Amino acid sequence: MSKTHKIPPRMKAKTADTWDLSRLFSSDKAWEKAFQKWEKSISRYVKFSNTLGESAAKLANCLRFDSQFERTAEKLGTYAFLKTAQDMANSTYQRMQGRYQHAASEAAQAASFIRPEILAISKSRLKRFLPARELRPYRLKLERLIRYQPHTLAKSEEKLLAMQTEMSEAASKVFGQLNNSDLKFGTIRNEAGEDVELSHATFSTLLHSPKRQVRKKAFHQYYEQFSAHENTLAATLSGSIQRDVYYAKARGYASARERSLFEDNVPVAVYDNLIDAVHEKLSVLYHYFEIRRRKMRLKDLHHYDTYVPILSELHVRQPWNQAVKTIMAALQPLGDQYCSVLEAGLRGRWCDRYPNQGKRSGAFSCGSYDGDPHILMNYQPNVLDHVFTLAHEAGHSMHSYLSAQHQPFEYYDYTIFVAEVASTFNEQLLGQHLMQNAKSDAQRAFLINREIDAIRGTIIRQTMFAEFEKISHEAAEAGEPLTVDWFKQAYGLLLERYFGPDFVKDQCLQLECFRIPHFYRAFYVYKYATGLSAAIALSERVLNGGSRQLKEYLSFLKGGCSKYPLDLLRDAGVDMEQRQPVQAALGYFERLVGELDELL
Repeated sequence: MSKTHKIPPRMKAKTADTWDLSRLFSSDKAWEKAFQKWEKSISRYVKFSNTLGESAAKLANCLRFDSQFERTAEKLGTYAFLKTAQDMANSTYQRMQGRYQHAASEAAQAASFIRPEILAISKSRLKRFLPARELRPYRLKLERLIRYQPHTLAKSEEKLLAMQTEMSEAASKVFGQLNNSDLKFGTIRNEAGEDVELSHATFSTLLHSPKRQVRKKAFHQYYEQFSAHENTLAATLSGSIQRDVYYAKARGYASARERSLFEDNVPVAVYDNLIDAVHEKLSVLYHYFEIRRRKMRLKDLHHYDTYVPILSELHVRQPWNQAVKTIMAALQPLGDQYCSVLEAGLRGRWCDRYPNQGKRSGAFSCGSYDGDPHILMNYQPNVLDHVFTLAHEAGHSMHSYLSAQHQPFEYYDYTIFVAEVASTFNEQLLGQHLMQNAKSDAQRAFLINREIDAIRGTIIRQTMFAEFEKISHEAAEAGEPLTVDWFKQAYGLLLERYFGPDFVKDQCLQLECFRIPHFYRAFYVYKYATGLSAAIALSERVLNGGSRQLKEYLSFLKGGCSKYPLDLLRDAGVDMEQRQPVQAALGYFERLVGELDELL
């Protein structure tokens, strides 16, 4: 009889395969000592209250203390988070993280006076303060904060808005409870004849089944639950949208979308250009769907046919060291310094490599100013996607590493808008490397198909989601009641546009808008699409350019948040206020679809 492979407990993990957190704290005991000292320092915030407008020096003293406090907090929080992630069943680390989160919440309350006090300082006084030498390290931070003055209300009004915070999350919480706890999907018999519990996690797996009847049954059975609760789901989504509209109006923004984009200083033209550029290339997507239908020998194509691989997956075993070797070969265009630092980290102990009992699922990169940019993996040598995942997380880690090396603490932590650029840039280089070194047309076709699906899922699908957020908020702002029928009709029209006339749109697919958690934090998903578009444009620029193009890209990685995201990308050679980067990415998508058609 064959042995059952069991996931080992944490204590059995080889030290060389785990991350080394000693740059953060040498031991749990050292963390405890630092935590107690930090926790006691929370009370020191009170001495700065009601003093910030008195002088530049007093304002600088408060900002200096707050910065030092936050830097220590990041070390403490990162250590606790990583220790918990490596074994989520470990009660010691659960308690460590819980204590940190509780103290951090108290600290946030103690420091909550800083922002409103600064915004209450008159413009003329702030103008006199800003040139002061002691405020020089915080000038950019202050200038960014001052932008919010036109959208800051009187003290009593701000208090009322603050009191609404928990109430305003009601719609999101109702959706979370319903979606994660109350919806029950039953079981599905998979292609191996095994009964599998249908859930959010297994739904994706079942849609990858080579047996169409399994995919079809899973799809319809899954959406039956959303149909049964469509009125509740419509009410919760409408409530979330109405909340966004209310806060935008209360603070004097032209729209909910402009309020959301304000923090990153992103004009709505970036959002609209993304949608327009994708619309221009939807015919290429329709062509790809026809290739998929033809290759899969289907009479018609449904949504549940779009996730299963067209070709059999490449069975190439890549043990950890071989995966690192492959990634480093792909990343050679980024230069010796970048590659030597990254290789030392990947072969050393930046990474927690393999699954163990209780370990957090998936993968992530967790950078910090005073520690290494750690990577959690659950690496499996037989899964090619895990090599891409490692390259992706390595991109995040090098972004964190280079920003921490070249920026002060206040400006090292890059924003979400640019976060996915560095990671997907590395995936682009890895994909190009593997395609160029494919040993057969079948291998190259498989890799091309993988890249097509990645672009389809990240640029085109996320743009459809972004367009839905745009039109649903605009409807609410115009006074349109957001009923079940409105949502289904609006989303149905988007499905017609994005999937084309020859694609079978099952009626239940209109309910997809009720199950996307991102819609409860609106105007976020467009950043996935712009991020990959920028990464494709920048990777082509570096691969086809010279030392100047590489230097500009590395400067972007070193920039942290020292400039607004659009300015950082513009300096790297990509202007996201223009359609060109998205058009270039979709032009690449079109070339891949054409080549796949020839190969198949």
